Amino acid sequence: MNPNLSHLNQKQQVAVLSESKQLLVLAGAGSGKTKTLLQKLLYLIEEKEVSPNHILTITFGKETANEMLDRLLLATDETGAYSKVLTDPSLSKKEKDLERHFFIKKYKWIDNLTLKTFHSFCYQILRNYGVKEFDNKFKIINDNSKKDEFLTTSATESATDVLHKIIIEECANSEYLLDLKRYVLDYLSYDLRKKKNNILNTYEESKKYISLNGTKVRSKSEQYIADWLYRHNIVFKYEKPTNLTGDFDFKPDFFIPEADIYLEHVSEKSYPSKQKEAQYKKTNRVLEKTFEKQAQDTALFNLELDRIVKGRLPSNYHYKVSLSFEEEFKNFNKEIKDFINLAMSVMHKAKVENQSPEKLYTKSQTDQHERVRKFYQLAIPIIEKYQEYCTNKSYMDFDDLISKTISLLKNQKDIKEKFQQQYKYILVDEFQDVNTLQVELLKQLHHSENQLFCVGDDWQSIYGFRGSNVDYIVNFSDYFPEAKTIKLNLNYRSTEHIVNAGNEVIANNKFKIEKEIISSKKSDSKIHIYSGNTEEDNVDFLVDQIQQLQQEKEYKNDDILILYRSSKMYYPYQNRLKKEGIFISRKSIHASKGLEAKAVFVIGMTSGLGGFPDVRMGDRIFQVIKPSNHDLLMEEERRLFYVAITRAKDELFLITEKGNESPFLKEIPNNVRHNINKPLRLLNPEKKLCQSCNHQINEKFLFCPHCGENQ
Repeated sequence: MNPNLSHLNQKQQVAVLSESKQLLVLAGAGSGKTKTLLQKLLYLIEEKEVSPNHILTITFGKETANEMLDRLLLATDETGAYSKVLTDPSLSKKEKDLERHFFIKKYKWIDNLTLKTFHSFCYQILRNYGVKEFDNKFKIINDNSKKDEFLTTSATESATDVLHKIIIEECANSEYLLDLKRYVLDYLSYDLRKKKNNILNTYEESKKYISLNGTKVRSKSEQYIADWLYRHNIVFKYEKPTNLTGDFDFKPDFFIPEADIYLEHVSEKSYPSKQKEAQYKKTNRVLEKTFEKQAQDTALFNLELDRIVKGRLPSNYHYKVSLSFEEEFKNFNKEIKDFINLAMSVMHKAKVENQSPEKLYTKSQTDQHERVRKFYQLAIPIIEKYQEYCTNKSYMDFDDLISKTISLLKNQKDIKEKFQQQYKYILVDEFQDVNTLQVELLKQLHHSENQLFCVGDDWQSIYGFRGSNVDYIVNFSDYFPEAKTIKLNLNYRSTEHIVNAGNEVIANNKFKIEKEIISSKKSDSKIHIYSGNTEEDNVDFLVDQIQQLQQEKEYKNDDILILYRSSKMYYPYQNRLKKEGIFISRKSIHASKGLEAKAVFVIGMTSGLGGFPDVRMGDRIFQVIKPSNHDLLMEEERRLFYVAITRAKDELFLITEKGNESPFLKEIPNNVRHNINKPLRLLNPEKKLCQSCNHQINEKFLFCPHCGENQ
């Protein structure tokens, strides 16, 4: 073997030396995947004498890319100056980023490398070569933190701003405005259905449907009548107390003053109307009836309402009304925001899956549910207008960066050949997180004579909610038919008990690549599983254990990591830790990927919704784009648990609640776990607890018979 690779283990060396044109390096947790990828890069430059500008290294996050650059700079800078920069507590992140930039420029072989995120790489291509595909002076439009990566070319307006503007423009069409309001009232404004006071009679409670003008009615058909009248600018009174003859009071379903008619809708829920009809007849008032059967066909129902109402209105009556977005939605700002956010999520997911708005609309209209069909009827027009707007303004969002680059490479053969000839080696980090667009980009860049070197771990694929698809790594050879696979299965991070637990947990997943990870570290310390009786017990336990680690093992803050599935799990611990002066690293499990600590505490290991696993199928609206699968979602939750426990180097604590334990805890074998339970005891109410040894003693005892302490 090459002496320069002597610090690598055998399988790492095989991966670095491989000449395979398509290679997947399956790197288990803590197996040195980044080290292997960077060593591959150095080997190509130093041993194979490959020019740095012929190597493309792609990773997912900007921080990961910077970390790789830091490691290359540390390996190159023999003066130690850069090491001092990274460890200088007086320097801000921005200042360190600037120093990194200067040091990169100092070492030309690093400066000539292309080591970027997917987005920044595509940004560079489109800026320099994308003029035939899009305006190469484009600006980045988005609503998340990624815009910081392209701060100097960010649009002055956000995606939310643009969509809100487009909705207002669309609402100039009164039909769209009222359809949107109908959707908001039916599916988003749940608060309007809540009781306004504690005492409501049964009669009022039966009004469960809300019309466009805010009138609460008793049935969907009556809601349709009220909406039809409102759409045609026809004033009506609903269930207005009436007494035409002085005999008795009653409430007609609808009274339409301008036409001077009463309208009763007859259904199975209707009250007997014989006495009401007698009053109408006695006073020569016009009574019209509609029937539930007519309401089943909206076209016929519209014709019937036309016949009943319009012929009785004055000849100069104006059916059209000037509607205002601000007026109609003045009390629905939150609901409009929710609609916009949902439309943005659909747009993002559709772009990731490379599905056009037209295709989505066609699929959506076959759904059995009106809510889904109506949403797409309203959302697709604004999504299409949004894309037209962005094109007109030379805006791109982050999905566009990749899709437009793919389109450029497909449509411009000369550009595609230029990059295929330039990048003879393509190195991809965290391959388990790729989505459909990113795989397609790699296919466009890859050439049969070039080498594709992908590093990842299917067991750590946890970003399905963002569009990543674990199938691309599990079935790598389906997408890259000449591929070979090398498994790095030696874990340098965690003790054997933690590694063995991870193996046993992930074995419950069916959709995975089989591999047996082994540990290089021996330890007597097993995995600590604490089951508290209350939330307070769990907080006490965590604080006590951290203080012990700090006192007995001299652990620093950076040595301890608290992880949780969702941030609300951390809230009960927050104030207590602050009070105790424990100020420690705490993160969601998703954000912890790539991190490690001597001791890791995973809190919230409970069952059910809001616990862990927390499997949610998501809104049916998203099923139009990509159907979700409960079993696959559960497997991703299990991979998330695997990521959590493999962050620990030496000590792992899993905190749960007695009688409400996460099912994942049962998957940890007995031989690697240490159960810590707060015992339940039946206490005699006539006795008291010893203040020293906690034994029950007689209330009258002055001394404890167990420990002898004075009471």
